[in-house]
Order: sequence, then structure tokens, then C-alpha cells
Amino acid sequence: MAINLVSLVNQFLTPEMIGRIAVALGLDRNIVQAAIGAVVPTLLAGFSKTAAQSGGAQKLVDAARQQTGTLGNFANMLGGGGQSSLAEKGSQMLSVLLGGHDQNSLGQAVAKFAGVNQGAAGSLLGMLAPVVLGTIGQQRQQGRSLDASGISDLLASQKDNIAAALPPGFSNLLGGTGLLDALGGAARTATAAGNEAARAASSAARAVGDTSRRAAGTAASRNWLYWLIPIAAIAALLIYFYGRQAEQVVQQGVPPVQSLMVGGLDLGKQVTDSIASLRTTLNGVTDTASAEAALPKLRDVTAQIDKVDGMIGQLSSEQRKLLAGLVNPVMPVLNQLFDKVLAIPGVAELLKPAIDPLKAKLEALAA
Repeated sequence: MAINLVSLVNQFLTPEMIGRIAVALGLDRNIVQAAIGAVVPTLLAGFSKTAAQSGGAQKLVDAARQQTGTLGNFANMLGGGGQSSLAEKGSQMLSVLLGGHDQNSLGQAVAKFAGVNQGAAGSLLGMLAPVVLGTIGQQRQQGRSLDASGISDLLASQKDNIAAALPPGFSNLLGGTGLLDALGGAARTATAAGNEAARAASSAARAVGDTSRRAAGTAASRNWLYWLIPIAAIAALLIYFYGRQAEQVVQQGVPPVQSLMVGGLDLGKQVTDSIASLRTTLNGVTDTASAEAALPKLRDVTAQIDKVDGMIGQLSSEQRKLLAGLVNPVMPVLNQLFDKVLAIPGVAELLKPAIDPLKAKLEALAA
């Protein structure tokens, strides 16, 4: 059976293992899973590039031999603070194998792709590097001796598998790094396929929108037909129950429609608009100057959330659940953005007094 290194690494990284990594990094597991999908094939591509360089294959052999016991102990290394040592050693190893420039470029690409700060992306790379190398070493030990020629042949045979595993759009974030150079035409084909898929999805979305608008126009022209049934029903009820009695029966048969309108304000729209504004504002913070410009916008968002919070007492329990359902799913992304912004040098002093209470208010709405 042909070996697929990407699949073998992913088989080792079970949902339980991914959950442990997420806890160790303090990240949402869905974000970690998405990041792993980009990291594993890219590390293999980077190692393929290293194997093609003079003396690079032997470096990989030496590193892989050092990781022969990593797979068996990996889960234990994630607990009790061992993940810091694991990530640090893995990062040092990547610096030797990929070079500092490619390592940093990959960390930046993963951070942007997953929406995490670069420190978390770097730690994830450091954790996964021993797993990928351990998998490589394990396969060569099962086949033949682990040597420079064997590891070069193995990685060369994986070009198509690696290219196919790259998430759509991720290769574009690696432009100019050279990390995918060893894949040759396979990488270009995968990139083109990803771009074509994105264009096809966009075209499909536009087509669906056009179809929906045409259907809406057709439906509007025929709406009078659909009114015949309820009108006939109401007329029959009026005749049967003699007027007012019929009205009461009809009202009893119609369940109330849940709404987040309070005092003429649509709380649902207020919250979603505020969250959209917040995400745009946080994504625009890159330094202290942009942080100062973002401060008034953060205060505006806080004021809008305060307005919603002041009206929650007028909502039913079901309406509160609806409101929480709008906020809860986006909290992991917002928390990552908060952490990313506050990690920028000099920004925490400016924005933390505004972010902390805003974060607490949003978490209260999500509860």
C-alpha cells in the first residue's frame, strides 16, 4: 500500500489529541484543527525542500532519529507544562531544518490563516514538528534503514499528496517563501485549483442570488393566489362562529412569533452590527497609532452593547436564548482577536481598559 504521510500524521492527531493541543495553547479546538490542516502539509513541503539541499537530507535523518519516541509520549508531553518544552525544542529544530526566515514566514501565514497571534502559531508549529518528523522516521524504520537517500526518496514520493492537502488559499499566503518550491508543478496545480474553486463558489453564490431574486419576483406576482386560501378560511370561520367568536379562535390557533424587538429597537441587529464593527476595528489595529484611532470605536461598540444590556430585562427567557445564540458562536474568534491585539507592543496599555469590560459584557450576553 502506498504511503501517504499527510494521512498518517492526521491519523495520529485524533480529535482527542487535537483537543489536548487546543487546551495547551488556550485556543478553540476548531481553530486548532483548521491550523493543523495547513501546518502538516506545509511542514512536509518544507522538509522536502530541505532534503533537496546539500546536507539537508542528513539533517532530517538526524532530527527524525531524535523523535523516534515522541509519538508514544506526545500526549503526556501536553500536560503539566510539558508543552512549553516541547514547543521550544520543536521550534529550535525547525530553525535548523527550515531556516529562521522560512520558519517565521510559515508562522505568520498560519497566524493569518487561523486568526491567532503569531506566538500561538509558533507554538503550534513547534509542537507539530516532532510529530511530523516522528512519523517520517517511523515509516522509514518499518521499510528500510533511515538514511539520507531513503528520506529523500520518501519525501519526493509525497509531492502530490502534500499539494492536495494544502487548504484552499493557504499557498497564496506562502508566496515568496519558497516553502512549496520542492513540490514543483503539484503546488502550482493545487494553487490554481484552489483559486478556481473560490471563483466557482463566488459564481455559484451570484447565480443563486440571481435565481432567488427572479424567484422572488415571480412569487410576488403570484402572491394574490396564495391569499385565496387564508381568506376563504377566515370567511368560513366568521360564518361559523358569528364574527368576534371566530376571531378569538383564529388567534388561539396562531403561535406567537419570537422577536428581539424592544421599544422599537431590534436587539438582534444591534448586536450583530456591533460585533461586525468590533471585528473590523480589531483587525485594523497593528500598532499604537492604529490602537489610538480604534479606541473611540471600541467605546462606541461598548455603548451599543450597554444599550442592549439595559433592555434584556424586557426579554422573555426564549428571547434571551435567541440573543445568546447570536453572540456565543463568535466569542472564540473575538477572544483570539482580543489576544492578538493586546499582544502588540504598547497596545495593551492603550486598549486593555476598554477591551476588558467590553469582553465581559459580551460574555454575559453569550451566557
